[in-house]
Amino acid sequence: MSSTRLAVSNRNFAAQSSFFRQNEAWFSNTLYWRQNGGSLMKTITNKLPGILIAAFIAIPAWLLGKSFPIIGSPVLGILFGMILAFWQRPVLFDDGIKYTSKRLLQYSIILLGFDMNLFNVVKVGRQTLMLMCFTLTAAFAAAFITGKLLKIDCKTATLIGVGTSICGGSAIAATAPVIKANDEEVAHSISTIFLFNVIAAFLFPFLGHVLGMSDYNFGLWTGTSVNDTSSVVAAGYTFSNAAGNLAVIVKLTRTLMIVPVTLFLAFYTSRKLTGGKSENSYSIVKIFPWFVLGFAAASVISTFAPMPQVAGSFLAQVGKFVIVMAMASIGLNTNMVKLVKSGGRPILLGFICWIVLSLTALGIINIITK
Repeated sequence: MSSTRLAVSNRNFAAQSSFFRQNEAWFSNTLYWRQNGGSLMKTITNKLPGILIAAFIAIPAWLLGKSFPIIGSPVLGILFGMILAFWQRPVLFDDGIKYTSKRLLQYSIILLGFDMNLFNVVKVGRQTLMLMCFTLTAAFAAAFITGKLLKIDCKTATLIGVGTSICGGSAIAATAPVIKANDEEVAHSISTIFLFNVIAAFLFPFLGHVLGMSDYNFGLWTGTSVNDTSSVVAAGYTFSNAAGNLAVIVKLTRTLMIVPVTLFLAFYTSRKLTGGKSENSYSIVKIFPWFVLGFAAASVISTFAPMPQVAGSFLAQVGKFVIVMAMASIGLNTNMVKLVKSGGRPILLGFICWIVLSLTALGIINIITK
């Protein structure tokens, strides 16, 4: 009797073992998804409140920015965020706010690439690309030298130089994570760039007429020297339709300079942090700004893929809205009192960079168009 029971027990054990062996992969996957699925849900739960409050602030900033394009939605987003920074918010918002100001900001830059058309680079020609090389060099040199003289921290000076020479808020948004800039440094830079955007929109058409510039020359000058798209549109089309059309093309071509500039800054920053040690002291994979590669890929897709223009424009608009969310998050982490107290020197730096950029562009244009 006992031997019969033992035989039955052995058969049951063998059957159970066979069942578990056959379904081992299923049990392993189930355990994995229970553990990691719970972790994923926890991550989403932690970040969602902060992301939602950033979106809540971004909506009115976005709508008002559409009504007042000279000011722009990113500036309003950072301003509304700084106002709400006085509120002692619960800590449950912190993870999402940080995630929006860092990671989502990088994703937004990728989406901006869908608004680019690489044929525009060919369209503006070799002369314009040469003009951009000169103006970029002049603006960065001015930012570096003046930043040293005014004793402004290197990251703020870099952001103002990038924002002035390339494309304002978008360039600052792309550069900030690469050079490890904090929220206050970004806020200083955005505020400075905004001030000269507004001035340029009103001043450039007047100066263009005073200087007797042609539509072509003024379009080149505005597209090269004014950094925000809304201000380029306002100044260019105030002068003439032809000038406005060219200015927008030149401005969008300038935006592509984000790619080489951020790549250079990524390697420079890494070498600086490691004290210029051997190449084994840092990983290229870790320092490489992959989101910039995404921006370039999106530009290629937008240019060559059979993609409806409406779809590309929609994705770019989503990217711009996410930038406003990121600016709101940066504003939420910015001390407005401290910003106002130390705002004089960055504004002076921005003014000098802007003057150097504008005069350099004007001089090169007069040379290449003779």
